[in-house]
Amino acid sequence: MRNITVLKGDGIGPEICSEVVRVLETLKLDLNFEMYEVGEACYEACGELIPQAVFDSIENNKIVLKAPITTPIGKGFKSLNVQLRNKYNLYQNIRPAKSLPNIDTPFKNIDIITFRENTEDLYIGEEVQIDENTVHAIKLITREASTNIAKAAFEYAVANGRKKVTCVHKANILKLSDGLFLSVFNEVAKEYPQIEANTMIVDNTCMQLVMKPEQFDIMVMPNLYGDIVSDLTSGLIGGLGLLPSANLGEDFAMFEAVHGSAPDIAGQNKANPLALLLAACLMLDYLEYRDEATKIRNAIDEVLKEGSVRTADIGGSASTTEFTDAIIAKL
Repeated sequence: MRNITVLKGDGIGPEICSEVVRVLETLKLDLNFEMYEVGEACYEACGELIPQAVFDSIENNKIVLKAPITTPIGKGFKSLNVQLRNKYNLYQNIRPAKSLPNIDTPFKNIDIITFRENTEDLYIGEEVQIDENTVHAIKLITREASTNIAKAAFEYAVANGRKKVTCVHKANILKLSDGLFLSVFNEVAKEYPQIEANTMIVDNTCMQLVMKPEQFDIMVMPNLYGDIVSDLTSGLIGGLGLLPSANLGEDFAMFEAVHGSAPDIAGQNKANPLALLLAACLMLDYLEYRDEATKIRNAIDEVLKEGSVRTADIGGSASTTEFTDAIIAKL
């Protein structure tokens, strides 16, 4: 029996989390789900954002399925997502944006994977108040982290039959930090002559993604650009409710939806569970339950092709529970 640490999150997190676990339990796999409260609701109940029991579970199980956790804007505690990624050195953030059937978008057949370096850049959260009118933020780029994420992108391309890796950067302005990331990418690319490699400035990348997205296959980039650009790719396929994410390190792995906790619709049974369910499919792939992951993806495709049951964000009126029921019926 393989134990999985499940973090129920805030806002819509507990709702979509319970539905995703319900789908996974339908498959009757040799998996056990250890469910934990984290975040704001947990803090109000026990005075801790992440209780020690959660860390103990993660360190025992090494696999985490995480629902969205609220991060205060402009004040309050630092992102718990970032803390978990840093604590367990989850340096690869892999975000696949793939078109789903019968969802109306300007582009069809999108299949773009963003590899986001997950442990440094501005996301280290080091800011210095110089005076009342001036703040400095530190952007950290290292050769080691840049090499790790570049190699991860190329290794994924080789293992999965992908043809091209694009490095996204701003080295024309940030000549030292992004310049280092870019030079490391070019060094690593020489080790994979069978994979096409090119580079693109981040602002041009954003324009090209909404004009000719078919030119992209795998993209690799520093942390901040990865957060922004992957959200853009979600827009190409129908929104954040459809974008899953895998956070991988050498010893630990965490799978999550890219979207936030959506407190405005929390508790209303309206949220789309697909991003977290697709993240669970990435988890099953990682655990070598690939056939079972394919079954879930096929069930999702069948429900979307029929079109009669879907949540409001993708043009329907079904509740979270009704949408999940339809997927389970296909399974």
